[in-house]
Amino acid sequence: MSTSMNRRRVLRGMMGGAAVTVGIPFLDCFLNSNGTALASGAELPVAFGTWVQGLGFNPGFWEPKVIGANYDNNVQFKQLDPFKKKVNIYSGMKVFLDSRPAAPHTTGFQVCSMGDIPTQAGSPPSIDSLVADTIGTRTRFRSLEVSCDGSPASWSRRSATAVNAAEPSPVALYKRVFGPEFKDPNNATFEPDPQDMARRSVLSYVSEQRAELNAGLGASDKARLDEYFTALRGLEQQLDLQLQKPAPMAACTVPGAVEEAKVGADVGDAQINGKLHAQLLAHALACGQTRVVNVSFSGSGGGSLIRIPGSSQNFHQWTHEEGIDPKLGYQPNCTWLMDQCLTGFVNMLAALENVKEGDHTLLDRMLIYYFTDNGYARLHTLDNMPLMTAGLANGRIKGGHHVSAIGDSVTRVGLTCMQALGVPISKWGTYSNDTSKTITEVMA
Repeated sequence: MSTSMNRRRVLRGMMGGAAVTVGIPFLDCFLNSNGTALASGAELPVAFGTWVQGLGFNPGFWEPKVIGANYDNNVQFKQLDPFKKKVNIYSGMKVFLDSRPAAPHTTGFQVCSMGDIPTQAGSPPSIDSLVADTIGTRTRFRSLEVSCDGSPASWSRRSATAVNAAEPSPVALYKRVFGPEFKDPNNATFEPDPQDMARRSVLSYVSEQRAELNAGLGASDKARLDEYFTALRGLEQQLDLQLQKPAPMAACTVPGAVEEAKVGADVGDAQINGKLHAQLLAHALACGQTRVVNVSFSGSGGGSLIRIPGSSQNFHQWTHEEGIDPKLGYQPNCTWLMDQCLTGFVNMLAALENVKEGDHTLLDRMLIYYFTDNGYARLHTLDNMPLMTAGLANGRIKGGHHVSAIGDSVTRVGLTCMQALGVPISKWGTYSNDTSKTITEVMA
């Protein structure tokens, strides 16, 4: 291939006496020899995700026995073996309450995702929103949220009153991302949508009236108007992107249409929808539609509502009512549901690993933060919380480590994720959950 070939190369010719230029699609030669960057040296964009499961795992059955590199997965994490070199496990960490009461199935989620135990007065942004502020401002979707158990709730939020709703239906997600407004980044031609142009013009005109609208308003109304225009600027940025030809993405392929599946809390339905969501999100990331995704397999509404097929009891109820099998040493039905949740996580990792980008995969430039609400669901504890990260974040994170940080706040993991992804933050969390201590063992 000629050394003059690059992403800006176009085909030139004449048609009807007029000069024409046509762009060419993204080719493998645009990547370096390892597939880790563009041939020009520009880094492939890093991506981030959160994956939420309610009610965690059984203490003593998930923590690796070996601390550091080259650990062996414990019995409940054996499903993760194919991805062990790209997964880090964190044990021993806790949520500090600072004498505040614990909400059994929300406090753990809140501190893991927001670094705080919010009061009714408000809450800080979740970790994915902070990451999106850094890496998600130049994509069509700032972030995409899905749930697998039928709930529209998520732990992604801009503030206490600005929660990002999750999409339970894979069909609806497909239509939203790959419907008529989708612009294939590898198409040779591009034509802006006239409706997008009109919307952008209207929003620009409205923005120009800001000073006039502010005149004579009280402080609270000015604050409310400022929040409105902040959201409006976000819409303008998204429309600006829709009016530009998207950058080509080597691994982008458009998925086939998704067939309607039953949406609900039956764990079989959750598995089907979770696998479809994982594949669609992998396509969306590979096609540059977003760089931030959030998945709730169960627990977005607090606890976990998924059910064993044919049972009227949900996971949450089993944790309260099921006894411990004296031979096994754990609650059998609860453990089966935990294993099902982990299968959902493994399916997500597989979907990302199956997207090849040169000699690497989408999982190599992705970082997924797994968190849950309880250390031991049967007792609703907030210590020894099961936490994981998966993916290598474009080489910024080392995989294959078990980190034991007994008594430290769970916020250390979130801070480490944010610093690895370039978020300009030196500490995170509030009160005793405030930390400036990253997990250096996994940072490259």
